[in-house]
Amino acid sequence: MNVIQEARTLIHENIRDYGMYIALFVIILTFTFMTNGLFMSSRNISNLLDSAGYIAVLAVGMTLVIVIRHIDLSVGYAAGFLGAIAAILLTQAGVSVWVTIPVILLLGVAVGLFNGVLIAQIGIPSFVATLAGMLIFRGALLQVTEKTGTIIIQDDAFNAIGNGYIPSLVEWNGLHLLSLLVGLVGILLYIYSEISTRRNKIKYDFEVISKPIFALKLFFVSAIIGYITWILAGYNGFSWTVIIILLVVVVYHFLTTKTVLGRHIYAVGSNPEAAHLSGINVKKITYIVFGSMGMLAALSGILFTARLQSATTTAGTLFELDAIAAAYVGGVSSAGGVGKVTGAIIGAVVMASLSNGMNLLGVGISYQYMIRGGVLAGAVIFDVMTRKKR
Repeated sequence: MNVIQEARTLIHENIRDYGMYIALFVIILTFTFMTNGLFMSSRNISNLLDSAGYIAVLAVGMTLVIVIRHIDLSVGYAAGFLGAIAAILLTQAGVSVWVTIPVILLLGVAVGLFNGVLIAQIGIPSFVATLAGMLIFRGALLQVTEKTGTIIIQDDAFNAIGNGYIPSLVEWNGLHLLSLLVGLVGILLYIYSEISTRRNKIKYDFEVISKPIFALKLFFVSAIIGYITWILAGYNGFSWTVIIILLVVVVYHFLTTKTVLGRHIYAVGSNPEAAHLSGINVKKITYIVFGSMGMLAALSGILFTARLQSATTTAGTLFELDAIAAAYVGGVSSAGGVGKVTGAIIGAVVMASLSNGMNLLGVGISYQYMIRGGVLAGAVIFDVMTRKKR
């Protein structure tokens, strides 16, 4: 009984963190039931994760931008424009894919740093500075694609980023063995990370959850990772898009939770004036966060362009709004200082699951927009209510 009471208290006190997981579970259960299991089929889950990839990457960067109390509206068309530049380098300039990708990522960093300078150095509000960037990149995208309208990419290595899968070492009972191994490694790393964090908390006399609840948490999360891996292994295994998302999550989760930089980012978001007085260089943090956002916008553009195998004049449309929605649904606070990278990914998957499930049910696009808007409004209301309780 004590364990049940502790679990209730834990969920109640951390409803902000667990709320999105509960929402995702309800959405998956509902659509699985309504589509007679089609929603959770291997092919559909694989397509769902791939289609969420370019927004998930943007949502990670947008989460950090919102955490430091700013916004970036330029990322959508920046992604579209940089994707088009990648297409031009590959098709018209004959540049190797191994050179193109680093060049595009560096261009993304430069774009982000330029926004950072306008905001931190000159003092232009981020909404206005990035709105200007949005219009500039929209025009730039139209300019570079106006001759052909669509730039078709024939490079197989580049297109594999958006459509390819990791190689299968060997098929075992129709399952993708390498994907199963990747999933197993993921579970082991998760368990090791959680145990290590718990030990450190105990070492410094921080409060930790009881062993039964901790074991239950490890089992539950491991089971979810294992189940998703099993589903994907039954189709073509992990796609390169999913691998890229996982790498981004691991790197950014480490940076935000285990480094001084991460603590400084959240300190600036919680109270910029207090952070400045305590010796944190607020301008430098702003440059880093916007530079990072620009790089992730470039990566998003690469993923989207590779998935379409072409650059189009409409690439990047509404990406920034989808990323902002995913970040808020994932638990970032509009007041700044609160938000997790893992939450951003869950938020992106929630929004993608809604679209995917409604498409399978044949729901009209007009209703889809209204429902997604309602979910976003609900997430922000939830944020405001939990902050008031605190």
